[in-house]
Amino acid sequence: MKRNYQSVIVLDITGHEGEVDRLVQEVGREIEGEGATLDEIKQIGPKDFAYAARKLNSGHYVNYIFKAEPSVIDKVRTRLKLNNAVHLQHYQLA
Repeated sequence: MKRNYQSVIVLDITGHEGEVDRLVQEVGREIEGEGATLDEIKQIGPKDFAYAARKLNSGHYVNYIFKAEPSVIDKVRTRLKLNNAVHLQHYQLA
């Protein structure tokens, strides 16, 4: 049974400032590639971190809302760990 999920993904856009939209769409395609159905993408925008994490001071926050089977979340998480542009990722039921 598909459930509604919401994820916040922080992108490392260092050196890719002009390609943010492409990176956002690329991550969306990777989520769909694992069997999820994207409903909405909300770009929250760049925000500074409270402290430097892995030599990074800020990131571009994106909120993805999608439907997926519960088993798909682990597949998406694993796949996005391999994407160098993804700095942090968090998932929860919407």
